[in-house]
Amino acid sequence: MDLTLSPSEREFRDRLRAWLAGNNPGPDPPGDDAAFEHRRDWQRKLFDAGYAGFAWPKEYGGQGATLVEQAIFGEEMARAKAPQPVNILGLVMGGPVVIHHGTEEQKERWLRPILTADEIWCQGFSEPESGSDLASLKTRAIKSNGEWLVTGQKVWTTYARRSKWCMLVARTDPDAPKHQGLTYFIMDMEQDAVQVRPLAQITGEPEFNELFMEEARIPDENVVGGVGNGWGVAITTLMNERAGLGAASAAGVRIALGELRELADERGVADDPVVRQRIGQLTIEVELLRLNAWRGLSAIMKRGVPGPEGSLPKWQWSEVNQALTELAIDILGEDGAAWDSPWAYRFLRARANSIEGGTTEILKNIVAERVLGLPKLR
Repeated sequence: MDLTLSPSEREFRDRLRAWLAGNNPGPDPPGDDAAFEHRRDWQRKLFDAGYAGFAWPKEYGGQGATLVEQAIFGEEMARAKAPQPVNILGLVMGGPVVIHHGTEEQKERWLRPILTADEIWCQGFSEPESGSDLASLKTRAIKSNGEWLVTGQKVWTTYARRSKWCMLVARTDPDAPKHQGLTYFIMDMEQDAVQVRPLAQITGEPEFNELFMEEARIPDENVVGGVGNGWGVAITTLMNERAGLGAASAAGVRIALGELRELADERGVADDPVVRQRIGQLTIEVELLRLNAWRGLSAIMKRGVPGPEGSLPKWQWSEVNQALTELAIDILGEDGAAWDSPWAYRFLRARANSIEGGTTEILKNIVAERVLGLPKLR
């Protein structure tokens, strides 16, 4: 793939860069509530400028951006250190799934509120005994009088306590093979039968949550893709999630690597041979991540849909980001243990990188079996 930007792509990049320079709201303010509203306001500003969900087709409120423009957008957002839109799961996962699998009525109902951040979405996939092995989930949905009654538990549900809607996968046919008995629902979170319990992370933030459902009601029109087709719809969700990570993640760690070099200079260890070797290795890995992200985009451009290659940049990003923050803490020494150290926060938050969005172990299996064509272990 030729990585040289065309004149129109350079023009798009420069226009976006100028807009971000004049509109970037800066870092989140202290406090979980304040940070949430800060990002909601930011997404509305992005929407007004045509940048919220701008990869979506024009008929659904997007700009029909090319994959290269999407990659540029992610890189420039990272370069500007702009906050993420608040409804990132709706924009990257929920919306594309409704566009691909939903009815016209579902598209009319849900797509615009996703773009405007009027309705926040979360993802109800993982369970206490069913994380990366999604097909083993136990949450049940039973048809009753034209609606579905859902009972079960979900965990690690990002932004659940802020969400209006949940992308929920539940078992609707317990007698079918485990991949075939699943159905994809959109569940209203604002009902008494759904209870949300925040999970405080090692950073102290309640970003993740547990969901408890006891006969939660979902109308039949909230089934996406048809009863029993939940596995295929869920795979679309996950592929869109991982396809959207590559370019922005590579840009983010490249910026963090520059900050790490500055830290080494400040601490007087930039000439230490061990530190130089570790920074050199990180530099190589960051560039490999960038090139693999673009290679994945090239594959999508050929096929028209995300593929298993999207698992590779996510796996690489997890390991690079963790190694980078570990080196920062080593350079800081005892100062790295200070609770108010930005690097300490980044180090602690990076612990989740190899779990969220698919564990590294599962991603390695996907790459081995579906990208390299190696035989399955079992």
